[in-house]
Amino acid sequence: MSAPRICVPGKHAQIQLIPVIFYSQRICHIENGTTAGNGTYQRNGFIYSSIAGYLKTDKTDDGQVLIEVKRDIEQNVVPSVDAVVTARVTNVNPRFCKCLILSVGKIGLREPFRGQIRKEDVRATEKDKVEMYKSFRPGDIIVARVLSLGDAHSYLLTTAENELGVVMATSEAGANMDPISWCEMKCPKTLAIEHRKVAKVQPKYIQHTDT
Repeated sequence: MSAPRICVPGKHAQIQLIPVIFYSQRICHIENGTTAGNGTYQRNGFIYSSIAGYLKTDKTDDGQVLIEVKRDIEQNVVPSVDAVVTARVTNVNPRFCKCLILSVGKIGLREPFRGQIRKEDVRATEKDKVEMYKSFRPGDIIVARVLSLGDAHSYLLTTAENELGVVMATSEAGANMDPISWCEMKCPKTLAIEHRKVAKVQPKYIQHTDT
């Protein structure tokens, strides 16, 4: 479940890059000969994404390695029942969490849809023992499945499958955490462990970038 390592063209060293990029995600450290292109910006020695999309690397005429984030397809498709979606958690309370649906399958959305995951839809077993604050936190990126259209045009989502749940989370120290089990993630900076409903990401949900 760790991020794949992609060799940047024209460089001997490898930079750890994530092909599926979310808004304001830190992509890589700025090195000599590396520059931020479309869909990215530089801050504090790192390149960040300014949009959600897919990572692209290229080599400029002057030998610079260009890091860009591209939107593959932008459509306001409507999520359908049983569709797999990517969403960002915005609010968590003891009964449910709210989120914004950012993409349906591999199609990024121009405008997000509202979604909601109820306590009973977090996992398939021991539903009565689910604690929402130990499953999701605001800012988490999740993969979920659409159950139905709920109230007030908010889609009901579920993560009650091994492949569904949190795929990206930031620790309290501000670092991207690494999954260590189906219910825990570790901060590489402080080594602190935080609880999450972790997704076992399958290759079909990841689009790799040709370099």
